Amino acid sequence: MLLKKASILVVDDDTDVLTAVRLLLRPQVKEIVTEKNPESLPSLLQQQAFDVILLDMNFKSALNTGNEGLFWLQQIRQMKSRAAVIMITAYADIDLAIRSLKHGAFDFVVKPWHNEKLLATITDALHSKEAGPKITLSKQSTATVETELLGESGAMQDILLKIRKVAPTDANILILGENGTGKELVAKAIHQYSRRADKPFVKVDVGALTESLFESELFGHKKGAFTDAREDRAGRFEAAKEGTIFLDEIGNISLHQQSKLLSVLQNRQVIRLGSNEPTDINVRLLCATNLPLADLANEARFRKDLIYRINTVEIIIPPLRERGHDIILLANHFIKVYASKYMKPVPELGKSTREKLLHYHFPGNVRELQYAIERAVIMADTEVLEAGDILFSPIESAPAAKLLQEETNLEELEKATILRVLEKHGGNLSKAAKELGITRTALYRRLNKYEL
Repeated sequence: MLLKKASILVVDDDTDVLTAVRLLLRPQVKEIVTEKNPESLPSLLQQQAFDVILLDMNFKSALNTGNEGLFWLQQIRQMKSRAAVIMITAYADIDLAIRSLKHGAFDFVVKPWHNEKLLATITDALHSKEAGPKITLSKQSTATVETELLGESGAMQDILLKIRKVAPTDANILILGENGTGKELVAKAIHQYSRRADKPFVKVDVGALTESLFESELFGHKKGAFTDAREDRAGRFEAAKEGTIFLDEIGNISLHQQSKLLSVLQNRQVIRLGSNEPTDINVRLLCATNLPLADLANEARFRKDLIYRINTVEIIIPPLRERGHDIILLANHFIKVYASKYMKPVPELGKSTREKLLHYHFPGNVRELQYAIERAVIMADTEVLEAGDILFSPIESAPAAKLLQEETNLEELEKATILRVLEKHGGNLSKAAKELGITRTALYRRLNKYEL
């Protein structure tokens, strides 16, 4: 076990913190060294090599700028130490801790921490030293589709940093984005990096619940509460005890359902159907919807007091068509995943294929790209995936065709026509321009105009 062989250095000017970490780690690791004065770091690192360094963000002595952690992180890196650095921070310094990730820190932990979470973070850091850079909430890929958020675009990097910032809190989060953009992945990432990570993550597609099932599914019921209630049953809120409950498609619930949900959130209690006895709940609430926030602000559709309850912080996920080269990054990730799954050689993306992907409008977003790549990997027998190997679902294309028939705005008609012709010619700009009756340069101008 890596932890048993590890040498850990802890630098913090709080003796209580040093004592607590030493007591926790002494039975778990090979060696634990604690130090109050960060100015001793250079001599310590010259004397021996450490696997992991736990470094406080602020010290009462030395620089006193609020950036001490960043300064000493840079000093560690300048000394070419190969130790994985985990920053120790308080809530007030989370912004600085997030900045530290950009300067090479492996992760950060928020005081006071759960011992299990701290041990897990140290273990992850040790694994990262063996396997290479950390593969979570990063630009890099993994072998699983379900738990990875990938993106080099500015929009996605902002989202990843926002997740790091809000996850350690218990703030209610509203996740907004079109279908297929990865709202559930964001919710899981928030849970994974929260203090509740070792507790349940319970997802409920509330938009699919009928009026009769809504209360029973969320709040539970007693035996005999209705015809098919043959035994007592806990609802999803109780099932998520001390963990996270993720209410997907929250924008689709009725005003009556909203009223019931609001009452639970205000009182922090649920009452099972058929019972008068309230049960206290302790959960982190995450919600998601594909509706724009402006639509939710319509009181005829959604209660404003409920919006305020579920929307302490909002995270807006951009559609795939606005994420630029992330499309190619994701495509290559899915190629590796499905080539491994179906035991096939890993093909490359041809130049025409990359152009096709970059100029397609992806109404189904990342989900549509994933399915298109899976289909291509299964069907292709060549070392290079060509444009013709990538087939997009007519299910997703149907709304665009409907828009073309019904749209009367000239700019929207032009935009929809360009998208349709580009798709027809597999992203070939020359052929698309010829069919549209314009020059290639004119087509480029229109692509820039509509941000396609």
